[in-house]
Amino acid sequence: MAPSLQNTLFGLVFLAVLFLVIERGLGRARGPLLRRGWLTDVGYFFFTPFVTRVLTKTGLILPAALLVWCGVASVEDFRQQSYAGFGLVGGQPLWLQAVEIYLLADLLGYWSHRLFHGGRWWPFHAVHHSSEDLDWLSSIRVHPVNDLVNKFIQVTPLLLLGFNPWVTLSTAPLFTLYAIFLHARVDWDFGPLRYVIATPVFHRWHHSRQREAWDKNFAGLFPVWDLLFGTFYMPRGRVPEDFGITEPFPQHLPGQLWEPVRRLWGRKAAADENV
Repeated sequence: MAPSLQNTLFGLVFLAVLFLVIERGLGRARGPLLRRGWLTDVGYFFFTPFVTRVLTKTGLILPAALLVWCGVASVEDFRQQSYAGFGLVGGQPLWLQAVEIYLLADLLGYWSHRLFHGGRWWPFHAVHHSSEDLDWLSSIRVHPVNDLVNKFIQVTPLLLLGFNPWVTLSTAPLFTLYAIFLHARVDWDFGPLRYVIATPVFHRWHHSRQREAWDKNFAGLFPVWDLLFGTFYMPRGRVPEDFGITEPFPQHLPGQLWEPVRRLWGRKAAADENV
């Protein structure tokens, strides 16, 4: 369903009220309601559904085209939403596919996230880390290139393995809503479940500028991936603070959209000069 200005505005108001209760009521957060950078994040709230998601959907045409080219589906199958996967994987019960899809999508998302923390990809992800006042609304601050590559890496292998595409695509809204919660200004770690499911404390450490927290906690749903690959960091008795990045970065939406492209272009120009 195509986004509308009315529905997007309603979503913003609904989430604002919900997280007002979560952060300031249940979480007892303090500080100004209109913190630094809030206007930039509101801009992303409207930019994402009307621009970023259009680009993301366009990017996902490639795996669908590969399935059509391989003869396991037709354009009409996708148009009528009758394509339900293929092979042994697609023949599994939907509930089992859902379990496997969420595990695999989170694993793929873990490695995609790590990819964006290094080299030429970092400026695109630095946009998301640029907020110095972390709360639910700052989760929306994502560069379109970051979103497109993440979705492509998570969805394409699952579709090519034969999973049901509609179950696969159902992961997007859940991951999005849970990501909003993970950024909430609350010091919740879920006690004994801290190693089972990602929590606000777990993810807020990922955004901390404290040196010991750099490049930690990449998983979006299951911390087991960080435990397995040595990137888990959630010390007991401490909460994350001092958010943001250590480098200068624009704090307005147009500047943040252009800055990663400018840096990539500058790197290419410098490389060309050295040839």
